[in-house]
This record gives sequence, C-alpha cells and structure tokens, in this order.
Amino acid sequence: MAAPTTPQTRRARRRAPGQASFDDLGTPLFDVTFCVLDLETTGGSPTDDAICEIGAIKVRGGECLGTFHTFVDPGRDIPAQITVLTGLTSAMVRPAPAIEHVLPSLLEFIGDAAFVGHNVRFDKGFLDAALVRTDRPRLANPTVDTCALARRLVRDEVPNCKLGTLAERLRLDHRPNHRALDDALATADLLHVLLERAAGFGVSTLDDLLELPSAAAHPQARKLALTDRLPRSPGVYLFKDATGRVLYVGKASDLRARVRSYFSSDTSRKVGGLLREAAAIDHIATSSALEAAVTEIRLIHELLPRYNRQGTTWAKAAYLKLTDEAFPRLSVVKRVRADDATYLGPLSSARLARRVADAVETALPVRRCTADPARQPRQAPCAPAQLGVSACPCAGDIDQDGYDPIAASVRAALTTNPELVLDRLLERMDALATDERYEEAADMRDRAIAFADAHRRVRRLDLVHRAGRLVVQLGGQRTVIEDGRLRHTEPADEPSLLSSIDGDRPPSARTPRPWVEPADADELAVLATWIDRNAERIRIEHCDGTLCSPLPRLPDLPGR
Repeated sequence: MAAPTTPQTRRARRRAPGQASFDDLGTPLFDVTFCVLDLETTGGSPTDDAICEIGAIKVRGGECLGTFHTFVDPGRDIPAQITVLTGLTSAMVRPAPAIEHVLPSLLEFIGDAAFVGHNVRFDKGFLDAALVRTDRPRLANPTVDTCALARRLVRDEVPNCKLGTLAERLRLDHRPNHRALDDALATADLLHVLLERAAGFGVSTLDDLLELPSAAAHPQARKLALTDRLPRSPGVYLFKDATGRVLYVGKASDLRARVRSYFSSDTSRKVGGLLREAAAIDHIATSSALEAAVTEIRLIHELLPRYNRQGTTWAKAAYLKLTDEAFPRLSVVKRVRADDATYLGPLSSARLARRVADAVETALPVRRCTADPARQPRQAPCAPAQLGVSACPCAGDIDQDGYDPIAASVRAALTTNPELVLDRLLERMDALATDERYEEAADMRDRAIAFADAHRRVRRLDLVHRAGRLVVQLGGQRTVIEDGRLRHTEPADEPSLLSSIDGDRPPSARTPRPWVEPADADELAVLATWIDRNAERIRIEHCDGTLCSPLPRLPDLPGR
C-alpha cells in the first residue's frame, strides 16, 4: 500500500504560496513536481488485461517527496509468462485491493504533478482504462516520456533505449527488474540524467521539456540555445545571419514559446532555410500583443527581411480609379493624385484592382476605350460597344448628357452604393445558373466576391484612418491611435518603443491625407482587426471622427 505519509509528502501535496499551477507550462524545471510511475500488468492490452502492481515516486528539484507502492488484485490469474518476467504470482496479488479501491489514493498522490514514465503511453493507457471503467476522467496531467527523451539525447551512446540498458550504461543508482517500484526509481534516476543533458538544448521549463523529443530531432536543434534569453512575454523576434542582417521578423504573445516552436512543429522548406542561416535571435519586448503586431509591421517595412512575405508586398498595391475627364473610365493606378477623380483602394495588387474593374464593367456600361473622344473620334464603336456591354463616346454613339448618369452610377458604386454592381452581378449569376451555364455563373460569383471584398477591406481601413485621434481602454490599458497609427499605450513602466521605429514627423506636424497610402495599409489592417476582435470589450475615451459607418452592410455572398 501507499508509503507512510511524512511531513515532506504533506508539504508536496499543498501548493506553496505563489507556486504556478501546471496550466502555466513555463514553470522552471527546478519548481516542477514529477510523478514517475511504473505498472506491472497481466498482459499488454489495456482493454483485455489488468494492473497487478503500482510503483511511483514523486520528485522535485532532485529531491524525493514520497513513494507509492501497492499490489493490485487484477481479478484473474497472472499468466505464467508474466510470472517468469516479473516474479509476481497470483497468490501474491490475490489479497490486495482491487483497482477501484486503489485509484483514489493513487490520484491523490499524483496530484497535478507532471506524469513520467518509460514508454509512458503503456502505463498511461492502462491507468486511463482503469479510470474510465470506474467512471472517472482520464489523466490530464502533462506527460513526459523518458524513452522518447533518451532517443533524442543519448541514443548515440547506447545500443538501445530500453530502461535496463540505459540504467547500466548511464550507471544509474537504481536498476530495473520488472517490479513496479524498482522500475519507477530507475526511471526517476534516468529522468534526472536526461534533464542535465537537456539543459544543453536550452531546456529550462516544462514546456521546453515537452517539446524536446520533437525539437531535438530537428537538423538545427543545436541552435535551440539561441532561444535561452527570450522572455515569456509579448514582443517581436528577429532572426539574424552571421553578418547581423535581419532575415525574418515575427511577433508573438510568448516570445520564447513561439521561437522554439520553429524547431519542432514547423518543418516547411522556408523555415529550414531560415534556421540554417540564423546565427542570432534578437527580440524587442512590448507591453501588449497589439504593440508587438504594429512593431512587426513597421520593422518589416523598414528592413524588408528576405524571409518575410507578409508586410513586404505593399509596394505592389494599386488603386482602381474613375478618371476625372468628360467621359470618365476605369483605370488601375499605383498612387492617388490630388485631383477630382474617384479612387477605390489601396488594393493588394494591380491584378486584384483589374479584377474589381472587370466586375464594375460587367455590371455597368462604363466606357472601356482609352482614346480621348474630343481629339481621337472613332469611325466605328469599339469592340465592347459593338457587343453591347459598354458605351462608346469616341464613336459619338452617346453624348455628355447620356453618359453622365453612367459615370454617376460608377462613382456611387465605388464609394457609397456597391449594390449597384453587386445586385446586377448576382442577377446575372442566377440567370446563367438557371440556363445551366455554371462556369459563367461561377465567374460572375467570383467577380462579385472580389468587388465586395475590396469594399470591405477599404471600409475597415478607412474607418480607423478617419477616426483621427482615437483613445480607448481595454484591460486597464489605454491605447492611443492617431491618424491610423498606433502612438503609445498607457500606463506603461517604460516609454513605448514605437516612437523609435516610427520614422514619421511628430503627430502635431502631420497633415493626414484623405486617403490611405499603401505603406500605411498594413498597420491600419492590424489596428482594424484588433478593434473588431475587442469591439465588445473596449471603452472609447475619445474619437475625433466616428467608428460607425453610415454605409449599409455589405451582403453575404453565396460561396463566401
């Protein structure tokens, strides 16, 4: 049965004041309580076989906190081959309590400790099966497998990773003999040896240890030590090569956990190349995840790291323009001019802007030819006009009075009334589908989606941009946004780092443009997303403009 309770074990069962729970997997390893357990069973199937002996030892910081040992009546005879292997006989275990009577004291002994075993899936499988049979939940404790750790840390030093082999080659104090408590003691010795070896991979906390079996197999596992000084707080990390050049910039709510994940869960070709070139990993701590996201965008724009794709494509952005001339037409342009033309954007690329133009031209008969009707009259209508899908002022088939309503409709569709385009595209889609012209119907749907998505993106950015100075509170922190840029967060123990990265003039000297520049769109998107996600929780202290759009909600489109 369980070993006598000692003051030491009683202290272990009570959580010390301020000690982190295991929900916080960032607990330093010297503060982690491990429960090393071994089971002897009547066979290898948790479904058909049963537990006949339990041995466990609880350790923390290299110190033994207590042991647990008991026979268990499996409710059947022990097979001869198990007796040969373990020395256990049916006569030895028949007087012992059944598993349902042992589980309460065993679960109390385990508590919230990290569960450790050699080939731990075997032991945990039998224990979970017993818990389920007695209407108890499965064990949810963090699980450490010393066999998996040994394969990563000492495999080159031993012929195999059997517990007996490891105990002999690593000269452990206890030797396994297929008895539960002796095997648990040997596994605890092995755990301490492996923890010492793991320190060379920068393993200092429980979540580091849990990730190590997969991370240590990574070709660049030796570089895990580069993550040693990363904090468990929000911020931005920078992978640098041997010359100090920044290769990649990323953000994280937990810097250490995120960067270490590159060595385990992410195995893409891009990450492999990044880790091969990385010689250092720097970081910038921030006061919040929002500040980290904005800092990431600004650094990417400033440094243009080779491995970053997001945040480096703003130079490809474009606008859809309705020209300012007697007979306006649609044009894809790279920048907004101080004219009386109408612009929709910035959009992510000229290709997308052209797709949106196609949607408008499909729905409304705006002219498509590029000639100047006054200077270059045509002898015959252009091809789209001959097909009946556009007006052609160049050929004189429509005058100014007849064309102005078309231009007004296009201008409204690009600004305040996108339904002028969406409704006609959806009507045409339905008609094509009715005629079983499904590919053409799908094309109409895709054009409608592109047009609606462009409006949705521009509206989100424009709301934040036109809010002017916006001050909101969330979670006891005040956030100040000005002209679509994050200025600072209050209260803060230290001045915000954003000012050192922001190359713009002081806010008082800036004259906000009435449109969004491509270089500002990424930061605006981050701010808009943050406001959307926290819309029900933030409290607005001040807003120069408004965060409510007077425009009608865009419709939900089929297939979206």
